[in-house]
Amino acid sequence: MATQKTFEFRTHGGKRPGAGRPPRGPRSSEKHKARPPVDPRHPLHVVIRARPGLKLRRRAGWLAVRRALEVSYQRRDFRVCHVSVQATHVHLIVEADDHMALARGMQGFQVACARRFNAQARRHGGVFADRYHPRPLATLREVRNGLAYVLNNWRRHREDLTARHLAFDPFASARAFDGWAHDPHRAHLEPVPVVMPTTWLLTHGWRRYGPIEPCVRPGPIGPGASSRR
Repeated sequence: MATQKTFEFRTHGGKRPGAGRPPRGPRSSEKHKARPPVDPRHPLHVVIRARPGLKLRRRAGWLAVRRALEVSYQRRDFRVCHVSVQATHVHLIVEADDHMALARGMQGFQVACARRFNAQARRHGGVFADRYHPRPLATLREVRNGLAYVLNNWRRHREDLTARHLAFDPFASARAFDGWAHDPHRAHLEPVPVVMPTTWLLTHGWRRYGPIEPCVRPGPIGPGASSRR
């Protein structure tokens, strides 16, 4: 007489080591979890990382980011107010009306940037790795820290050591920023098609902590970071 065997169920996904979609490359730019809520009153600091092996901080990368800014400039629900291009990643300070505006705005930015970069570099394939990382800036101190961190990020990565004659990062929107503590000569910088901010925090609020020194080298940003950074 045949004996009935137990049927073994196999589950996929779930909370266990190695579960979920693997990152595109050795480092994932953002864990696959619910994004923080988007408050239209609060700007966001967004980081997008390049695929392994790609270097963005050169002419091709800068032209690609400028093209993406031109595309984003046409939107009314998503605004890129500041940008900084580093070797392996791009920093943005943006304003978005809601979660969908942020998602669609970032998608359009990355697609336009990748298309221009690939055309300049004569390559094919993706440019950015996995997901972008947004961080809301909800207080005056957070906004000031975010501005100093993004606009002076080249000093954090020691890029300024090979360009000591420059007061501002040529691969950032430093020329469009009016919150510097003093205004060194910046006529050598290209105009950048960023959008003037509209939120109170990004236009006036952060200034209560004083203007930003262009020579400050930022440290780690996050909870507990000093306002001087």
